[in-house]
Amino acid sequence: MQSMEDSGWHVRGRATDGTNQRIWQRLGDRKVAQWGIAYIAGAWGFLQGLQYVSELFAWPDGLRRAAFIALLVALPIVLVIAWYHGDRGEQHVTGTEIAIVTLLFLLGGGVFWKYAHDGETAQAAAEVDPPSAQPASGNVPRDLRPSIAVLPFENRSDLRADAFFVDGIHDDILTQLAKVGSMKVIARTSVEQFRGSKMTTREIAGRLGVTTILEGGVQRAGDRVRINVQLIDAATDAHIWAERYDRELTAADIFLIQGEIAVAIADALRATLGSGSGTSMQEVPTQDLKAWEAYQLGRQRMVTRVSADMMEAEAFFRRAIERDPNFALAHVGLADALLMQISYGGAPREPRIRMAEQAVARALELDANLAEARATSGLIARNKRDYARAESMFRRAIEINPNDVRARHWYSVLLRDVGRADEALEQIQLAAELDPLSAMIQDNLGDRLAAVGRFREAEAAMQKAITIERSNPLSYWDLAYLQGYAFNRFAEAIPLARKAMELDSGSPQPAFALADLYLDLGDDARFAEVISAASKRWGSEPGFFQSSLALYRRTMGDEAGAAKHARRALETHPRDANSLAILRDADLKAGRHDAALARYRNAYPELLNRADPQVDRGNYQAAIDLAQLMQVRGETGKARVLLDGAERAIEGMPRLGAYGFAIADVQIHALRGDEDKALAALGEAGRVKWRWSWRYFRDFDPYLDSIRSSPQFQSTFAEIERDVAQQRAALESSYAPNAR
Repeated sequence: MQSMEDSGWHVRGRATDGTNQRIWQRLGDRKVAQWGIAYIAGAWGFLQGLQYVSELFAWPDGLRRAAFIALLVALPIVLVIAWYHGDRGEQHVTGTEIAIVTLLFLLGGGVFWKYAHDGETAQAAAEVDPPSAQPASGNVPRDLRPSIAVLPFENRSDLRADAFFVDGIHDDILTQLAKVGSMKVIARTSVEQFRGSKMTTREIAGRLGVTTILEGGVQRAGDRVRINVQLIDAATDAHIWAERYDRELTAADIFLIQGEIAVAIADALRATLGSGSGTSMQEVPTQDLKAWEAYQLGRQRMVTRVSADMMEAEAFFRRAIERDPNFALAHVGLADALLMQISYGGAPREPRIRMAEQAVARALELDANLAEARATSGLIARNKRDYARAESMFRRAIEINPNDVRARHWYSVLLRDVGRADEALEQIQLAAELDPLSAMIQDNLGDRLAAVGRFREAEAAMQKAITIERSNPLSYWDLAYLQGYAFNRFAEAIPLARKAMELDSGSPQPAFALADLYLDLGDDARFAEVISAASKRWGSEPGFFQSSLALYRRTMGDEAGAAKHARRALETHPRDANSLAILRDADLKAGRHDAALARYRNAYPELLNRADPQVDRGNYQAAIDLAQLMQVRGETGKARVLLDGAERAIEGMPRLGAYGFAIADVQIHALRGDEDKALAALGEAGRVKWRWSWRYFRDFDPYLDSIRSSPQFQSTFAEIERDVAQQRAALESSYAPNAR
């Protein structure tokens, strides 16, 4: 019986084999397999190209998914047509068949696009709706306060020129409401996204993560102003409260109306007014309507963060102060504009800081409890490296006004600067809850995520920032750094940096970002063009770019030029570790050990003036640099303590990205004399695609002298050089002839 079963199985097997052979022969004769392979290859190439273009222009992910489904739907149709024409002895298709395939392609893609779009809309709402307000909000508690979004008011006047006046009233009402600490108030930048929107109240509330919406309109006619407002329950679309105000057009009446509206809303939502909030809502910041209008125009210019707009904002704030010297908010606005000119326009640092200090001191003299003045005072202290005062000011501003997005944003920058990356992320997440559709906040959220090594989430946040505001240069060059130094995608990073330069040619930051990328890509010709132009324009100004110029000169072997720029950098940034190390090397070569030590003692007293040096994420590189100096001086015990502290500080930090520790571990091991560990760490860095300033470390970093001749050292950098050469060639092929 067993034998018969075996025999029957083998007979069936032979019959099946013959049938299969005939089927495959017919498929081959009709070239179905060739058509299928060609179609799949073409579809794969199309999807790869679509992915690159989608990432470059921040197209939604649903587009790529829809294209994939559409191509998948079309595949069996293509195979059927191939069989049909093979049977007829032809290998071409008719126009009718092309139309059928196209129709099915669009139908499949359209169905999936609808599904994907609906999914993305729901996901976008979830991203801004607590507790998952942002991709990284797992450690941020849900904000259970009554919440409100004040939509842009409708201009019901006959004159378009009244639009800024209407926006000013809208902005002031937001400011008044934000003073109620027991309410969550969405910031102006986010609600501005819904100006003229056709979305329902419920949809808008879902996107912003609030339960109530305030709508309104303003009409100015002669010396009268009429303001209509209504508070709506987003869940039921029911009107909770509504009022109309018809008053004489004076500054006092405008501010009185705004205070009344804020108090009425707080009462309607049963929100408890904070200590002093009711009084501050009735205060009149200026009696001069023209001063108030100039102030509003200045604030509106500040939103873009473009260097030219910062200059215009300064002019508007000065005009407001000329009309009313006691207008405290105008003094704060002036200070903000001056400080932003340093960051975004490369303006001379010291004179701007002095003028900003005077302006904010005057504001605090006029109103010691002005949250905006406290926040700006904190920003000035941060610029002066007075971190303790800066933190005190930011915390006081948040205490006065928990809805102050600027204070939380700037506080997060400070925390990042001093190495408290997790706290920095928490503060920017809280800011993102209050301003979920702000390109600036989303970009900074991405920056803080990158600082803790959450690169995919960082990329998503920065892409979202670009989607919200495609004209903001900051998002492009931040994303350029991320693509280059977290993902090793120089071919994608460089176009982003160039786009940032196009959007704001008056700012040095995109230029230096582009120079960094060209240098590490090994494109010396384009690097020289960019850095030469930047040097001519900003090379005589003190600022952060002096440090970059110093490193560039050192990488190119120009020690004298590097020292010159390093000295300029330390004039305004005495704690710049890069510049300190360059000058230290020059001092050691000349035998000036005491001079180098004095410079570090002035810049980093916490590393030298204590028996137990305070090494953290904000100063670990300086600790490594100082340890090398101590070794040269024969103080090996102190050097060992510094290196141990630096090693502890980088634990848990990412290696990659603009805030990564790069190859600090390699330096630590090499200085200890542990060459095997140093080479192992270097190999690991190469495997994860570390590329930051790799040419400097390969050729000049003195810490690596002991391992530079090692075959493993040379092979690691040879592989890095091969990789960047391939990326350089790929990027070069994308340029049009003579595009340089």
